[in-house]
Amino acid sequence: MSIPSLSITGLGALSVLGADPGDHADGILAGSRRFRPLGELLGCDSPHAGVPAGWIANRDLLIHRKWSPVTMAALHVARSAVAEAGWSSDELRDAALVVGTSRGNAAGWLSPWPGRRPFRQMRASNTIHSEPASAISIELGITGPNHVLASGCAAGLDAVGLAMMLVRAGAAARALAVAVDLPLVPTLLDSYADSGMLSKSAVADPYHPSTDGFIPAEGAAAIAIESHAQGYVRLVHYGCNADACDPLGIPADGGLTPTLFKMLADADMWPAAVSPHATGTAVQRVADPAALGRVFSGKKPTLHLLKPFTGHTIGASGLLESVILAAFLRDRRLPPNPPGLTAPPGFILPDQSLAASGPVAKLSHAMGGHNALLVLSSP
Repeated sequence: MSIPSLSITGLGALSVLGADPGDHADGILAGSRRFRPLGELLGCDSPHAGVPAGWIANRDLLIHRKWSPVTMAALHVARSAVAEAGWSSDELRDAALVVGTSRGNAAGWLSPWPGRRPFRQMRASNTIHSEPASAISIELGITGPNHVLASGCAAGLDAVGLAMMLVRAGAAARALAVAVDLPLVPTLLDSYADSGMLSKSAVADPYHPSTDGFIPAEGAAAIAIESHAQGYVRLVHYGCNADACDPLGIPADGGLTPTLFKMLADADMWPAAVSPHATGTAVQRVADPAALGRVFSGKKPTLHLLKPFTGHTIGASGLLESVILAAFLRDRRLPPNPPGLTAPPGFILPDQSLAASGPVAKLSHAMGGHNALLVLSSP
């Protein structure tokens, strides 16, 4: 039985590349890499002052007397997606809302946030990781199904997947999926550095033999989802599974990632392009090519790596990269890669924007061997 696709009727994006999806597409087409040493944000006395990172330029967007910085980022992208979709107050009231995040409200809670009124550490709702969903529902008047997911780096794709399920199940006529993470917090950076996962280079090349980690970055993204709208980028498939073998790593052979693609061939959804997770860690450098090689033994899709532009926005990464893909797919195009990236054997990393010739797959991976796959297509 074929499952009907859903329409993406609104987009929102916020990261080092800008404050809306158009900024992101323009930045990628221009080959922008805006990573800077963290000392410019945290001060030269920070132990991470030399670490390259990507942060939201307009800090005023993140400051509010009541809501946390993470919540303000989520509200910004949610409002953008809803405005573009043109949803009325009545349509919003019955919508479903799903928010994905890895680190939740850590920013502004675990350490002071410059320019923001200090809070007592355990004062609600500052410490509650579901605050972004609560704030979006309050500010936008959403009273339908409401969920928060915290599945690590796959949280963004999982938020879309659950939103798709709610609409297809008839629980809501439309859904708003949001993902957000602001990981440039000293306590979190200490943990990342202690694990040896932070890159020393501001030039991200995730499959280069000497890649040494990811570039941490702030990000938020949102998509408005509807079932019957025509002429929009389509969400055609979501799936997830777990390798169930390691709390942090991904098996060197790619684990169970290939099984996510099994049903695509029979459903005419075989991807012509893939945007892999491609963080730049040593584990990902080995696992991604191994998994893709097992899936695509014949004609191989083009690969489109987006973290070299955005950095790794942790739980927001899957949805942020999906929003970028959707922004290009509106024009039936694919985003280019930065020139000179190292390609996995047998694959091509085009450094020019190509015409989209079929479905596009977005992959994310998270703790506990969690794998997530989202498939999009042009209108």
